[in-house]
Amino acid sequence: CDADPLRPVEPPHLLAYLATITDPRSRAGRRHPLVAILGLAAAAVLAGARSVAAIAEWAADAPQPVRAALGARRDPFTGHWAVPTETTIRRTLARLDAEALAAVIGSWLAGRHTHPDRHDRRRRAVAVDGKTLRGARCAADGRQVHLLAVMDHTTRAVLAQRQVDGAPGEVPAFAPLLANLDLAATVVTADALQTHHDAAEFLVAGKQAHYLFTVKANQPILLDRCAGLPWHRIPVLDRTRDRAHGRIELRTLKAVTVNHFGFPHAAQVLQVTRKTRDLGTRRWRTVTVYAITSLTFAQASPARLADLLRGHWAIENGLHYVRDVTFSEDASRVRTGTAPQVMATLRNLAIGALSRAGPVNLAAALRHHARDPRRPLATLGITLG
Repeated sequence: CDADPLRPVEPPHLLAYLATITDPRSRAGRRHPLVAILGLAAAAVLAGARSVAAIAEWAADAPQPVRAALGARRDPFTGHWAVPTETTIRRTLARLDAEALAAVIGSWLAGRHTHPDRHDRRRRAVAVDGKTLRGARCAADGRQVHLLAVMDHTTRAVLAQRQVDGAPGEVPAFAPLLANLDLAATVVTADALQTHHDAAEFLVAGKQAHYLFTVKANQPILLDRCAGLPWHRIPVLDRTRDRAHGRIELRTLKAVTVNHFGFPHAAQVLQVTRKTRDLGTRRWRTVTVYAITSLTFAQASPARLADLLRGHWAIENGLHYVRDVTFSEDASRVRTGTAPQVMATLRNLAIGALSRAGPVNLAAALRHHARDPRRPLATLGITLG
């Protein structure tokens, strides 16, 4: 019978996306399909696997129906679904196009996450930030692996990720990272490292997007202009108070509309004052930071701008911190080829998939998935035959 046109269409499962990645191996000697290796790896990481060895162990323990659903090869002699060895998994992940993997996983996550309510007119926001994998090293020169990623503020889905040459390499990689994403009407938040004329032009003129950049000492002229505005005559437009991680934080935000400010498409300059105090003490620490945005006052209220600034740190607390603490990423010694970046992308997949319905205790969610090998498949949209 015909499909119900009023019923939402479930996007293709993860394996359909993974099948579009080019296999880096030569045809001779291939025993296991690439999609099966990647599917097993994704399911294992969703069950808490932190290393290639743990992925191989999960695959070896997976029951036959789970192996079959993940695309494993069927042994013609025994009729059993076979899984690759640790060596095969390790070599394959080390040779994989890691940026292609990040792109297809980002597309899958974007397709599965529920879109904001149609009555919610807030603009979508994504955060761009980098992270060093402290335990991983480039095989060629021994330097630490550094990744630049873009993450949705709301869903925590990593939409794209690429390896760069340390923190300075984040600047030239900014536009290539975002080039293939549809960012129309999206707000892109970034720290001061990306506060450059070219980045602003790329977003507004090239991608029809908006920016919200922090301004610091790497742009001394712009910082002086921001600090030199008559802030003493501008009222506080937003106040927030947070209590978490053993401290109290008070934030105030001021905003002023600007024209011809010497930075492309600048519409508002923000002054954010943060006062923090550890619980049990009376001493306050005060920090004042500035930011610049292409959003006009009519496009973003002071409260929304404050939300965007706080939301930017979700990529630090909701992605980097989780990968470090929950997955022990900085302790990982995966170093061969693109394997460190591939493993980071699989961790991004787990975080994004588990955060689909909103904030979640990821450690508990991983343990939940580890107790039943069918649970990772359900979360990845893969049905047992």
